[in-house]
Amino acid sequence: MSLSLYANSKVFAEFVFFKSVPNNPFCSVKLIFPSVNQYTQYTKGCNSCKGKADVFSCLCQTELDQIDEKRIEVHFKAGELIFKQGTPNMHFLCLTQGKVKTYIEGYNDKNLILSIVKPVEYILGPGIYADQMHHFSAMAIEDSVACLVDLVTFKSLIRNNPDFAEDFLRKVSLQSIYNYELFISLTQKQMPGRIADVLLYLKDKVYDSNPFHTTLSRQDLADMSGMSKESAIRILREFKDEGIIQVNGNDFEIINMDHLAKISQTG
Repeated sequence: MSLSLYANSKVFAEFVFFKSVPNNPFCSVKLIFPSVNQYTQYTKGCNSCKGKADVFSCLCQTELDQIDEKRIEVHFKAGELIFKQGTPNMHFLCLTQGKVKTYIEGYNDKNLILSIVKPVEYILGPGIYADQMHHFSAMAIEDSVACLVDLVTFKSLIRNNPDFAEDFLRKVSLQSIYNYELFISLTQKQMPGRIADVLLYLKDKVYDSNPFHTTLSRQDLADMSGMSKESAIRILREFKDEGIIQVNGNDFEIINMDHLAKISQTG
């Protein structure tokens, strides 16, 4: 039995050791730690970076230098797994380019997409202060670039910089509020209301544009709304036939915003 961190990424492939599993001499866990190759590049530094998250504005030069010493910049191709649910969580990740979907891997190979992350935002799950495990997966949906900082450095900054800690807690709180709204949508709205929520979310929060082009598949749209791919396609077709949206491949335009918003509100 083996467990590979960042299993689908070619970035993490050099520093390897085997750790025995207690009470099972026939089982070992393969741990793979970050290495530097053609997929990994260093930038000039956090202080001069124009793509750092707002939370880093709370840090002084010395603290930014601490991050630089423990930071790697990683390039991910579209469709590449960044981290997998159930693996150890060892890094604070800040997305500087591209887009990433975070999702829970459920039963019977069914996924639930939690969010679409865009620059400049960071991805950090609750496991860092619980069991140090990833409780969801993340995958690039476009060619993406992210900076990874080890958790020892991150936790040190949390302990020593109250402003940094407060800003981090604010982001966690906002994510929790969004999750509550998502749960209401998934559990109390009919399928048209859920698809309406997804389209409005993509327009307002992800692409900030109407019309917008997405790299998300129809299966992704279904995974965002908690339904089958066939149901998602059917409802999109109904919206198009009713003149609510215009769809051409992965190009979407909301034509009747009031009608779509009403469907979202009434479920």
